[in-house]
Amino acid sequence: MAMTGVLRPGHAQLRVLDLGEACKFYGDVLGLVETGRDAKGRVYYKAWDERDHSSVILREADRAGIDFFGFKVDSKATLDKLDRDLRDYGLTTERIPAGDLLETGERVRFQLPSGHLIELYAEKTDVGNGLPEINPGPWSAQSEHGIAPVRMDHVLLYGPNIAENKRIFTEVLGFYLVERVLMPEGTPGEAAIWLSCSIKSHDIAFVEHGEPGKLHHLSFYLDSWEKTLRAGDIMSMNNVSVDIGPTRHGITRGTTIYAWDPSGNRFETFSGGYHPYPDWKPKTWTFENLGQGLDFPQRRLHDTFLTVVT
Repeated sequence: MAMTGVLRPGHAQLRVLDLGEACKFYGDVLGLVETGRDAKGRVYYKAWDERDHSSVILREADRAGIDFFGFKVDSKATLDKLDRDLRDYGLTTERIPAGDLLETGERVRFQLPSGHLIELYAEKTDVGNGLPEINPGPWSAQSEHGIAPVRMDHVLLYGPNIAENKRIFTEVLGFYLVERVLMPEGTPGEAAIWLSCSIKSHDIAFVEHGEPGKLHHLSFYLDSWEKTLRAGDIMSMNNVSVDIGPTRHGITRGTTIYAWDPSGNRFETFSGGYHPYPDWKPKTWTFENLGQGLDFPQRRLHDTFLTVVT
């Protein structure tokens, strides 16, 4: 698949209740690499194998949650085109100047019908992954610090009118539907959707929810089931509150642990998953089988999965 247009998830800005406590967690337990702090008091992180300057930005606030989620596009020309396409579709866009986020170029921001702010950008400083560009080894000291995910992988967002979200992502931004959960029998529509701009099982997902703008989880990718189990050990050794797992999803086939950061933002350590292509038909799950889609071995729909969001 040619990687053009929207390339991949790029960054997420999270609200945390205690910045010092959050930095200790994201830096020492999750094992992200701190890359900067700005005049607004925000702290920037990247996963060890990411090349761009930052993928997670933390901001202290009086309530937890997500401020915005951004995708990197392949060029400034694509950024300008997608800005026009979004406006032609009927959305209001905002151009945020380069430098508003550290080492990040101009961004185009718009609000989804679900209440979430989405950003597109083309430029972010390449700071490397700590390995030489010539004859690099397979890992570095950073890759062994804490849980040490390979990358920030995807986000699951809760809010209303996800059917319109799907139209924006598929008709304007070039994503495709990978999997979906139908509403309970007798109710039309989709309860949840998984969308990709690549050959990953998902780059963003949405669940229909009454309150707008809610974060379900930010996901971090690990390169094996063994690493996911190691993440569970590190969570236990650091008294991290675990929600679900270790287990396997039926949806996406990924292996997973869900847990909460000190502010109550849910995060996921995720590995595996299959690799779809845009011409594949989406997989469909009935609402009655959502428990199996979430936790395949136990076939259990955990109450917290549908009710706890920030």
